[in-house]
Amino acid sequence: MMRLTPDPIGKGGIVRFGERLRKGEISAQETTAAYLSRIEALDASLGAFQHVAADQALETARAMDALLASGTDLGPLMGVPVAIKDLFAVEGMPATAGSKVDVSDLIGSEGSFVRALRRAGCVIIGKTKTVEFAFGVTGISAPRGTPRNPWGAQAHRLPGGSSSGSAVAVAAGLCAFAIGSDTGGSVRIPAALNGIFGLKTTSGLWPTDGVFPLGRDLDTIGPITKSAADAAVVYGVLTGTPAPQPAPLGGLRLGKPESYFFSNLDPEVEKCTVAAMAALQAEGVEIVPIEVPEAPEREGYFPVALGACLIAVLGRDRFIENRALMDPTVASRGDKGLEVLAADFVRLERRREECREIAKTRMQGLDGWISPTATIMAPSLADFDDLDFAMRMTLGMTQNTQPANHMGQCATTTPIHGLGAPLPVGLQVVCAAGQDAKAVAIGRAFENLFGPAPQPDLEGFL
Repeated sequence: MMRLTPDPIGKGGIVRFGERLRKGEISAQETTAAYLSRIEALDASLGAFQHVAADQALETARAMDALLASGTDLGPLMGVPVAIKDLFAVEGMPATAGSKVDVSDLIGSEGSFVRALRRAGCVIIGKTKTVEFAFGVTGISAPRGTPRNPWGAQAHRLPGGSSSGSAVAVAAGLCAFAIGSDTGGSVRIPAALNGIFGLKTTSGLWPTDGVFPLGRDLDTIGPITKSAADAAVVYGVLTGTPAPQPAPLGGLRLGKPESYFFSNLDPEVEKCTVAAMAALQAEGVEIVPIEVPEAPEREGYFPVALGACLIAVLGRDRFIENRALMDPTVASRGDKGLEVLAADFVRLERRREECREIAKTRMQGLDGWISPTATIMAPSLADFDDLDFAMRMTLGMTQNTQPANHMGQCATTTPIHGLGAPLPVGLQVVCAAGQDAKAVAIGRAFENLFGPAPQPDLEGFL
């Protein structure tokens, strides 16, 4: 059996890595080589990466070491290896958007966000798999392959999507952190199902040029990290603000939606969520019942609006000509988009604008809303042969995440499966638009209270 190189940043996180790097105890080149070794050992089984840029990453890492030796310090992310969802353009790497259809012209050249990562000194180690066009939450991809959730080598468990490869790469220790995007839950769902932290940012926080545009007013960029503490570092560097510190738990006031968000929960999800809320209340967090009657409107919005958005982006002719190359599920969603009337689309968008304003009033007097991230734990890919099961699981993944996108909010997911589940469970906090730093700060406080989440056993993937 191949020996697995230890995760060089796993213990202590990005902050501790930076301290060791600057003391000369470790180098960016050594760190990058260690992650490349882990990718070589594990990714043939896990399938997280679409493209591994080993030579380019090592060259960048050596450059970071040389800069640091010369007295140039680019900050907390200098020399930190990152993986980027294959929805983004990265110079020198292919950009497929998870498809066999050539959409490179729609993605364009390397955008502002990736350039910001480079300016921060990050080492881009490769591109991670995504559901085709980011249009799916299960992680299933016929064109490019479905990554394996690292929680259990005996069954191919779903990674969640659409940032499937990014979440698997972080959970398996194949990079320090990864970048995903979230249009209806595509950062939070895979983060929750893989047992790690995810941040869905407010739309517009980071520019999305150089990213495949599924829904321009919904798409948001978000980091997927081993911890909330790491997410705080990433957030602080890339916003040019101090890293959010843990929020004081005493005095926090969180709304618990009485209906919808707590419906149809797996028993283990319910058990962990109840235990987490009890622990928070014991520390002085006030959890108050609220109603969010607009939440179910996401069910009528996303199937119609995103299908229409896909056709608008691809164009009717390109979609029809290349339909046979697409994932069958994505293609069927595009078919529905062909039939959407302009009047219906405009009506849905106007109602979404109203819901965004209503959400602001419902958040008044609260620091956020609390709920499970997904209502289920990661199911087996084989079980998706049953169409009724597949539909129920898909709805269970999106039930609690899509409302935040629909209402223009930001959100995080924190792993809580250590409270009594055999597979990962996520706890979601939704905050008002523009309160991203607060969301991260609350996530850090949760993390400090619940402690480090259990990690997957990777031996079976070697």
